[in-house]
Amino acid sequence: MNRYAVIALALAVSACAPSAPDSSDKAPGNAVATPPSAPAPAPGPDAAKPRFADRVWRVESSSAVAPGTLYTFLSDGTLVIDAQQSTIAYGRWTYENGALVMIEEGIAYPTDIVALDDTSFSIRSHNPGEPVDIKFLAAADVPLPKPPSK
Repeated sequence: MNRYAVIALALAVSACAPSAPDSSDKAPGNAVATPPSAPAPAPGPDAAKPRFADRVWRVESSSAVAPGTLYTFLSDGTLVIDAQQSTIAYGRWTYENGALVMIEEGIAYPTDIVALDDTSFSIRSHNPGEPVDIKFLAAADVPLPKPPSK
């Protein structure tokens, strides 16, 4: 009986693995058509990007960032930071397996997403020293910035 539980668990885990081409060869009689057809719609433009991407966020409060500063996580991986009375700063960001990393001036900062909904976004960036907490509100009145010219 334990053997069947281990096999069922292994099949369930392999069905969720990102590289599923090998699993279709191993279980041809299984419901293999369902897992490949389920992820197929996901690569669409809205499903592929995180909910916080391609939106302008205004800092409402922070332990280190001035309120009013605008952050935009463009879907191409560009991070745009527009602080009042400063030049626009550009960085990078990645979001893989639910882990956000912000890259500023070549330094990567693991960043926790504390809360996210349609109108607010809170993060904790693990910078050297103390973590930086930032609470954003959606800035729907601000157009998306363009990435820097290359």
